[in-house]
Amino acid sequence: MTSRVTDAAVPAGSATVTPAPEGGSRIRLVLILGLLTALGPFTVDMYLPALPAIADDLATSDATVQLTLTGTLLGLAVGQLVIGPLSDVLGRRRPLVVGTSVHVLASLACWFAPSITVLGALRTLQGLGAAATGVIAMAVVRDLYAGRDAAVVLSRLMLVMGVAPILAPTAGGLLLTVVSWHGIFLVLAGLGVAMMLLGGLAMPETLPPHTRVRGGIRPLLRTYGTVLRDRRFVMLALACGLGRAVLWAYIAGSAFVLQEQFHLSALTYGLAFTGGAAVLIASTQLNVVLLGHWSPMRISVVSLAVSALIGILFVGIAAAELGGVLGFVLPVLALLCATGFVMPNAPALALTRHGEAAGTASAIVGFAQFGGAAAVAPVVGVLGNTGLAVAVAMSGAALLALGALCAGARD
Repeated sequence: MTSRVTDAAVPAGSATVTPAPEGGSRIRLVLILGLLTALGPFTVDMYLPALPAIADDLATSDATVQLTLTGTLLGLAVGQLVIGPLSDVLGRRRPLVVGTSVHVLASLACWFAPSITVLGALRTLQGLGAAATGVIAMAVVRDLYAGRDAAVVLSRLMLVMGVAPILAPTAGGLLLTVVSWHGIFLVLAGLGVAMMLLGGLAMPETLPPHTRVRGGIRPLLRTYGTVLRDRRFVMLALACGLGRAVLWAYIAGSAFVLQEQFHLSALTYGLAFTGGAAVLIASTQLNVVLLGHWSPMRISVVSLAVSALIGILFVGIAAAELGGVLGFVLPVLALLCATGFVMPNAPALALTRHGEAAGTASAIVGFAQFGGAAAVAPVVGVLGNTGLAVAVAMSGAALLALGALCAGARD
């Protein structure tokens, strides 16, 4: 077998079943899907500035309160596996509405959480409900587009949903100046209601009844088996998860590193977080330009190779404690820039292979993405929530993602 860097071929029988919107209709679709997928990042990111305050209020350690972040990410990961296949059976709209309603109820319950254990359980349930928006948005994209077109749409989708990481920590920091950390969960409940209405009333149903999976749970299990036996798909999905872990290693530790190690206020931390999100968004949009010249696979491989090199340099800088806060922020920005080229392309490559089971394939990709995030968050905590811990986790995830992507490129 030889290794080649190419696009995944569109398999027979995976043509879209609904006409793909163009022009103004495509812009409207991207806006709707972008707003829907923003619920997950808001659910995770809005409370990041409150992590130290929650630890103090509930009399627990930083590492323990960080596990509530892991619980949210696990909920988002597992929710993908349940909701994605259900959307292949029931259509895209109904599972989205039910999932967001679960998110709303869990968000309201977080207000009353008396302990870190209860809060962690509710955050897991909150993530489970929020998973509906992300996995179904991905399935809608695959219902309508494939290959390079899917990568372009996902890049544009990143522009809309990328506003969430910019606004969420900043909004959380602002909220903490007038309310306790409990108030953040009331705002999240309100956002969940808004997304429920948007999904139920504005999102198009892209899976007509005659194309849905029939016959109960057994066909769903067979579909999972078929997709998971595709080694190339599995490696591409793993690359998606590890690529996302590069970003989440920073997200998991950033509040503690910037607020405790470098003594930034909660509001200043939220503003600093904005710079990283802006760089990430800019690179996803430059990706559209690069797609006019190179394949999604080639862009992803080169970007991850650059990420690995930057990560190794970052570890050295953090270990030597060079540059203060800039010695942390500048390598992070460089890694986020490179990651922005991977985030739309790797999922597009994976989803191109199974258009006949877009919901199930999207579920596996989503599970890998949030599973990678959930796995890396406690690693950062165990390593001490320091700049060096973040550097080691980000660079390690980049190296592993590069290996998985190269394995997925093999014919």
